Amino acid sequence: MIRNLLSGIKENLIYVVVGSLAAGLAFGQIAGPGTKGLLKSAVVPILFLMIYPMMINIDLKEVVNVRGHAGPVGLSLLLNFGLAPLLAVGLSQVFFGGSAEYAVGLYFIALIPTSGMTAAWTGLADGDLEAALVAMAVNLLVAVAVLPAYLSVLVPASVSFDPGQLYRQLAQVVVVPMVAGNLTRRLLLRRYGTDGFKRLKPTFGGLSSLGVMLIVFVAMTMRSAQILADPVASATTVLPLVAFYAVILGVGSLLGRLLLSTEQGVALVYATSMRNLSIAVAIVVAADAVPSAAALPIALAYVIQPPLGAVYMHYRRDVVGEGLSVREAVGQLV
Repeated sequence: MIRNLLSGIKENLIYVVVGSLAAGLAFGQIAGPGTKGLLKSAVVPILFLMIYPMMINIDLKEVVNVRGHAGPVGLSLLLNFGLAPLLAVGLSQVFFGGSAEYAVGLYFIALIPTSGMTAAWTGLADGDLEAALVAMAVNLLVAVAVLPAYLSVLVPASVSFDPGQLYRQLAQVVVVPMVAGNLTRRLLLRRYGTDGFKRLKPTFGGLSSLGVMLIVFVAMTMRSAQILADPVASATTVLPLVAFYAVILGVGSLLGRLLLSTEQGVALVYATSMRNLSIAVAIVVAADAVPSAAALPIALAYVIQPPLGAVYMHYRRDVVGEGLSVREAVGQLV
């Protein structure tokens, strides 16, 4: 029963996040200071529920295989920590000129690459799964190390920001669950073996998705008044997100086609176009050094990212894999 519930939340995460976003905005209009105080005290337990199970599913030992996948991993680092932050800055200046808080949200999306779905989509699209796993581990570790330094340069002076405080929050929100998750992974593999562990992985993903649902609700409740004070400006935050994902996907696909094998190119696309939204929203909600309104762009990215992964997977598998043109594939659907 519980496993089916968690599986349902994970499989319908887009709708769950949209529902949590709407419910949080509505509840925030009637919730008093006492209720919001209780919700804020629940943030740390919810974050652990979200991040810890996700870390169990990530094999950090894949880092040792980086030399065997230098091409896709190196290109993923170049795109994720070179192009992505520059693109985020440019889009923020165009779309978020009057809202530094939303710009910070886009910076978090840009600077925390790869997600648990990076490997899943790569496998479904017949890409190089091992290269995707190595890229996931390397990019996550690099993101944890460089995020405060990048933000100290990118965050405008009008926003109070303390890199040292963010490092402490990263240790609490990311590093501790990462260590605990890695130890748990080893214990489970030792006790149940590889096959038994694979049967448990969907449950961990469901628990993490439940945490996402709760943290989006809390974040929107806490910032409901500010977001709904100018609903048009809040709604337009989706435009730079669409542009960001489109450019990253396009550049990743082009570089993969020019410089890598077909399978490695698929891994590169998913190692760059998928962002770790769970960790991003966790840090934004937990860190006092970060404006909490930055959670809105991250919550909206949940609506864009999964369909993007699915569309590219079907393109690789059902169009390219079958030797069809896009026009022929569309004609078959019609």
